[in-house]
Amino acid sequence: MSEGDEADCPRRPASRAFVVMELLLERLKLLNYEEEVVARHNLKPLNRHYFVASRYLPSDPDEQFHMFRVIAAWLINTAGRSFPAPQENDDPTATASNILAELRALGGKGNFPPSNLLQGSGECVCFVLYQLAEKALKKRGFSFKRPTHARESTEDEFMMEDKAELTFDNEEDETSDDEEEDEMDQEAVDPAEWALEVERVLPQLTAPIETDNKDWRSHVDQLHQHRDRIYSSLEQTMSFLHKLQEDISNNMKKLSSREESINFQLKHLIQEYRDGQAKMRDASEQYEKANGRMMDRTRVVAEVNDSLRKVKKQMEEKGSSMSDEAPVVKINQSLVKLNQEIAEMDVTISVLQHLLLQAKLREKHNMMCDMYATNIPDAAAEPFSPS
Repeated sequence: MSEGDEADCPRRPASRAFVVMELLLERLKLLNYEEEVVARHNLKPLNRHYFVASRYLPSDPDEQFHMFRVIAAWLINTAGRSFPAPQENDDPTATASNILAELRALGGKGNFPPSNLLQGSGECVCFVLYQLAEKALKKRGFSFKRPTHARESTEDEFMMEDKAELTFDNEEDETSDDEEEDEMDQEAVDPAEWALEVERVLPQLTAPIETDNKDWRSHVDQLHQHRDRIYSSLEQTMSFLHKLQEDISNNMKKLSSREESINFQLKHLIQEYRDGQAKMRDASEQYEKANGRMMDRTRVVAEVNDSLRKVKKQMEEKGSSMSDEAPVVKINQSLVKLNQEIAEMDVTISVLQHLLLQAKLREKHNMMCDMYATNIPDAAAEPFSPS
């Protein structure tokens, strides 16, 4: 698996996620995750399709994302980096970003947004965990090696088979010679005694034959036996299937004829039903039109009611203002206060007129005094008596 394939996991075919998940599960088992993660955190063991996003597999995004966080944190710590254990109140986006940052710090590839990890399943989740598992195995000093297969010597097998065939041919030649001698001996032996001797010796002559799994002849014989069984079973099955087909076709014909008869019998009812449906459609259309008109009139009535409420409110305000005596009381109080102020003004005016009159009289008196003092000097000794 190349690094370029790991870098852009969203562009990979969906089937590769199953392969990567199985490889990831093998690496987690090598890291002993069942004891260090599953048993410690009381989690369920992973199956080989747990993190694969598919509509054919059951999924629980919350549970899968929690499992992803726990395993990723454990792998990062195993790989030599420090990563805190996930908590329930952690921000999922921040946790996914931190996991990608740690993966890049370890030298892994993660050129995709953290939102691809929030579902807890999918190709990106599998590839991130796969890379972290590789880093953890590398930190523990584990590495995969190519398997070594023992080469089988096919030439030796062919030589052994040839030798077996030669020995088998030699044995056949020897048995043919023995049979000729036995035929010559049997002419001098009583057939009854020979039959008794054969029955006595025959059970001792049977020898168990061990079958070799590599013998192609036994395989061919088994194939022929299975083929014969299949053909015999196929004949019986085909007869049953043909009979079943005939029964089904007869039942279908009966059903079709019964359907035609029922349709013919219920033809007038079907026509009445269709007429009723047409009438119901007409009635529904009329109802829709009437309902529309009623809605318009209801809206007009609502507008009239709003106008009526406004008029009533204005009339109530005007009536309350007309029946309210507070303005009249205020006017009377103002008139009383105005009369008092007028009386005070009259008094003030009278006082001012009196003072003005006194000032005028004093001025006139002074003028008369000056005039008498000028014209009649002798009159200064006489007392002045104003008239």
